[in-house]
Amino acid sequence: MLPVSVHDRSELAALLQRDPALHAYELGDLDDFFWPWTVWYRHRDSVALVYHGNGHPTLLAFERPERVGALRELLTGLRPLLPRRFHALVTEGAEDVLGDGPDVEPHGLHLRMALTDRAGVLARAPQAEPLTRADLADLLELYGAAYPDNWFDPRMLDTGQYVGIRDEGELVATAGVHVWSPAYRIAVLGNVATHPRVRGRGLGRAVVSTLCGRLLDTVDHVALNVRANNAAAVGLYTSLGFDAVGHFHELTAGRQ
Repeated sequence: MLPVSVHDRSELAALLQRDPALHAYELGDLDDFFWPWTVWYRHRDSVALVYHGNGHPTLLAFERPERVGALRELLTGLRPLLPRRFHALVTEGAEDVLGDGPDVEPHGLHLRMALTDRAGVLARAPQAEPLTRADLADLLELYGAAYPDNWFDPRMLDTGQYVGIRDEGELVATAGVHVWSPAYRIAVLGNVATHPRVRGRGLGRAVVSTLCGRLLDTVDHVALNVRANNAAAVGLYTSLGFDAVGHFHELTAGRQ
């Protein structure tokens, strides 16, 4: 059975808000800022999103471990409808539905983490300053040195939810968002980077805590993605009050 295409934001919100941390990206993408680039499907109560706003299609499909079977049914029906080649973030246990062998390029197991204890981020005085479009060149230079394979859309600077720290005028640390929606009270951190020459000074902690403090004025839930084997990053986020709420595989799939 093919999944049903959904165009009603209220219907989608009702399904996704049952587990807002797990579905943080999708909830954020219901916002007017992202909605025009989204295509949505459901099978029973499982939801999948194909996002077209970053230059190449990205499939987002998350579910709780006990409901992976339902997600597999959704993805099986969705396969004929997916783009020829696409990026995917899929809950562990359902990723093989998208194919194997040369048709799939794995990018590793990741954690979805959510801020469950606000004390860790609110206890620190803000140390980072807001970034704007005027800082774009400096930001791109920092990503080139510290995070060359990241996904960054300059449009996200228009949210006002990017912060940075400078050292002698040079931008050396930053944190921002992949999605931010006051309407749906959700944010997902992203594009966190510290220049290699200043690592070990606590600047990553400073930009993340500053940004979370800002975000909590407008949202109820803050989430992020991190590689499961990145012990340093997982340790940092855990110390700031984040907990793992799900595991997913990131991959590129489809016909070559």
